[in-house]
Amino acid sequence: MFKRIGFTFLLGVIVLAGLYLVVVFEWSYSSGERAGWVQKFSRKGWVCKTWEGEIAMMNLPGSVPEVFSFTVRDPAVADRIAQTVGQRVTLHYEQHRGLPGSCFGETEYWVDAVTAIPWPPVGAQPAVPAVPTVPAVPAAPATPATVPPPSAPPAPAPGH
Repeated sequence: MFKRIGFTFLLGVIVLAGLYLVVVFEWSYSSGERAGWVQKFSRKGWVCKTWEGEIAMMNLPGSVPEVFSFTVRDPAVADRIAQTVGQRVTLHYEQHRGLPGSCFGETEYWVDAVTAIPWPPVGAQPAVPAVPTVPAVPAAPATPATVPPPSAPPAPAPGH
């Protein structure tokens, strides 16, 4: 009797854990896009290898960039991101909260699409306004410099 209760309890725990994992994997807490420059991208892990990366996001010119860390689980998306390291991109991500351990990725942000952004954007105005041109003023004609002739040494005084 106790064996049957223990087995049923263990089976129930396994089923509940499996249902929890299915819900966490299939349901995303949030999704969105982040834009920035891919500055780091590598394959990590002792047993469970995942692609981990960072993009530097700049909000305003001259501000300190915010770093967004992400995980990539799809090899095709990982290949595309590896080709864009150092370039400006837009990453589409889904946030999966409540995952146990780091075997599913070091972050809860899973990137599933990447789009390269041309830089500078087509049709963008220069960041520094152009300096207005001033009409040239004609220069005065160059005249040779007149140097006075060297003076003669003073004549010796009489009687000396």
